[in-house]
Amino acid sequence: MPDGRESPNPTPGRAATNSEPTDTTAPHAEPPDATSIAEPTGGVAAGPTEKCGVVGVALDDRAAARPLYYSLYALQHRGQESAGIVTHDGFQQHSHVEMGLVGDAFDEADLDSLAGATGIGHVRYPTSGGVNTCCAQPFSVSFKSGSLGLSHNGNLVNADELRAELAELGHAFTSNGDTEVIAHELARNLLEADLVRAVKRTMNRIHGSYSLTIMHDETVLAVRDPQGNRPLCIGELADGYVVASESAAIDTLGGDLVRDVRPGELVVLDPNGTGFESYQLVDQETTAHCFFEHIYFARPDSIVDDTLVYEARRNLGRKLWAESGVETDVVLPVPDSGRSFASGYADAANETTAGGEPRPDGDSGVEFAEGLMKNRYVGRTFIMPTQDERERAVRLKLNPIRSTIEGQSVTIIDDSIVRGTTSRQLVSLLKDAGAEEVHVRIGAPPIVAPCYMGIDMASRDELIAADRSVEEIREEIDADSLGYLSIDAVAEVLDASRLDLCLGCVTGEYPYDIDGEATDRDVQRPVIDDRDGSAARADD
Repeated sequence: MPDGRESPNPTPGRAATNSEPTDTTAPHAEPPDATSIAEPTGGVAAGPTEKCGVVGVALDDRAAARPLYYSLYALQHRGQESAGIVTHDGFQQHSHVEMGLVGDAFDEADLDSLAGATGIGHVRYPTSGGVNTCCAQPFSVSFKSGSLGLSHNGNLVNADELRAELAELGHAFTSNGDTEVIAHELARNLLEADLVRAVKRTMNRIHGSYSLTIMHDETVLAVRDPQGNRPLCIGELADGYVVASESAAIDTLGGDLVRDVRPGELVVLDPNGTGFESYQLVDQETTAHCFFEHIYFARPDSIVDDTLVYEARRNLGRKLWAESGVETDVVLPVPDSGRSFASGYADAANETTAGGEPRPDGDSGVEFAEGLMKNRYVGRTFIMPTQDERERAVRLKLNPIRSTIEGQSVTIIDDSIVRGTTSRQLVSLLKDAGAEEVHVRIGAPPIVAPCYMGIDMASRDELIAADRSVEEIREEIDADSLGYLSIDAVAEVLDASRLDLCLGCVTGEYPYDIDGEATDRDVQRPVIDDRDGSAARADD
């Protein structure tokens, strides 16, 4: 569209201009910021770890590689295991995928080799598949007369079923990740249908959370699962359009946020960067937005589902004071994950007493202070070979400012407690620094169940809140008091009902059909034993 605006929601099944797939043959596969302390547990990251980040751009006669590279830098907090970019120059696809951080994965020669004005990118934290190059993304599938690249943020719960069926049909897999399953399923559907119908058939077959950026030849697409679990947004640049996991990536490119990709929506960027078309392929009455994006994962300067993350966290901190405020001398954030919560908590504490009454004249309330300094050059504590070394690494990572803490009653604010090991060590650290009392306040409800939607969360037997009361957890971490934020407070701040949020990790009830788990709504995964694909085609 020459004016750069989205089209008025074309009829699903009618492909956008220049997005028709060529005839193909069977595909061949080709080989928070996160600043909480990792809790020491035998080689598995203890806190909720970052999810993946995806991006796609379509530009008007400008190489896409560097904008994609800068976007991945902006999304680095969402994954640090691998980084990759796939571009298309109108004739062929170009790919560079490496393990490690964005700055280590690419050099000037790599970026120069990625020709073309359209492309997609990915940073990965592995929640499905191994930690190796074969599972790094974007994932590429080659065709006789075309190419397909795919980046995925989320996690399918029926990947094994789909993989088994596709393998029976002759598809060869090179990884154990669910992204390759999506790529093969989409490629299979592209053999028989135009681009939009192929995407819809794929959405009718996969079950779970996903935000996808896809390249079919030089056309860039963005797809968000019907529940909208993982974030995805659209931005406008001076010479094109961008889709990304978070708006911070759009800001980095000097663009303007247009809107979120809607749950169940397919967005097709014009290859010349002049606009995009929208296809609402699946409609559902409720969403299942991941509330932990606002608690922990997303950058504070990102807007996710129409809400600025920084303001959400500050308002959650204010709610935390209203629900479980305790009068202390000083409020300290755990850097950096607790900073926004602590700021809102302290502001509210300076307006009212813990009992909810206005502060009397002359009562200055509590002091907000940076009582813990973070060493940003210390790696994960869980890789240390002995328990003593792991615990010592916590002191290497965080050092208390004694003048702020000594002789004071302290409230320390963090985003969550997973296993409890880090919280116990923090309380000990503050008491060793001279704190008279240490009160712990958490900007999320207790985590009682694992996440299946793309967060590397601990199993139930490792979660401290799975089988303990708040009082038992308080005793375990040796705090003078402990308070969590309520689920209702989270929903109120995010201006959402419980049924519009994914709350599985704090309720044990999930918005998807997961083997052995309860659901919080009427949901059923697709039937995958339909060999002729009639079920997938029924809604074309």
